Amino acid sequence: MVDIHSHILAEVDDGPKSWDVSVAMCRAAAADGITHMVATPHANDRYHYDRDYLKGLLAHLQELIGNSLKLSLGCDFHLSYDNLQDALANPTRYVIEGTHYLLVEFSNYSVPQQTTDSFLKLGNCGITPIITHPERNPILRESPQRVVEWAEQGCVIQMTGSALTGFWGERTHRAALWLLEHQAVHVLATDAHDMEKRVPVLSTARNAAAEICGGDVAEAMVEANPRAIITNQPLPYFPRPVMTSYKKN
Repeated sequence: MVDIHSHILAEVDDGPKSWDVSVAMCRAAAADGITHMVATPHANDRYHYDRDYLKGLLAHLQELIGNSLKLSLGCDFHLSYDNLQDALANPTRYVIEGTHYLLVEFSNYSVPQQTTDSFLKLGNCGITPIITHPERNPILRESPQRVVEWAEQGCVIQMTGSALTGFWGERTHRAALWLLEHQAVHVLATDAHDMEKRVPVLSTARNAAAEICGGDVAEAMVEANPRAIITNQPLPYFPRPVMTSYKKN
C-alpha cells in the first residue's frame, strides 16, 4: 500500500514530537503493509513550510529507518489566499515531489464560493488538486455534493481511512459512506499524526472499503491510485461520480 498523506516528521507541526515517535510510526506503517509514505507537513498560518529544510529532515528520517519504507515529501496545503498566490507563482514548491499533485485542505470554518475557480487556476498551472478528508470538514460533510462536483471537475478526492472505521464519529462516517457510494473517492490515506490515536494504519480502512465497494476498488484506493500519484501518472481508477442530493437525517 502507498500512503500519500501523513505527518511523520518530528517537531515541524502537530505530528510527532520526537524522532523516536517518527521512527515508530514508520515501522508501524511498514508492518501494516505500507511500502511508501509521503510526509505532508502542514503549510498554513501556524506552520511555515520551508521545503529545503524539510527535505533535510526527510533525509534524516530515511536514514534512521533504512530501506524498510520509502519516503517522499509533499505538504498539507491550506487553501488560503496567500498560499494560493504563492502556489500559482511557484508551482513546484508544495506538490508531492516529482509530481503535479497537490494535497489541499480546507478551513473548518469556511469553504469559499470561489473554491472551484481556485482549482481551475491551479489546473491552469499544471497542478492537480487532491482534496483531503472532505468527510471530516464540518461544512463539506453536510454538503458533500460540492465534493462530487469537484471530482467531476477532475480533482482527486482523498479520504482519511479511519473515517470508515468510525474513529471520527457518526456524522463523518455517514458522509464517508455517501461519498464512497457515489464514486467520489479516489484515495484512502492515514493522515497519521502519532502512535496513540491517529496511527499509520491503512489495512483496516482497505478492508472496510472492500465491504462497501468491493475488493478491487478498495485495492485501487490504497495501491494503484496512490502509486500513480507518487509516480506522476493519471489515476487508473477515476469513475464518473454519481450526483444525487444528500439527506442529512
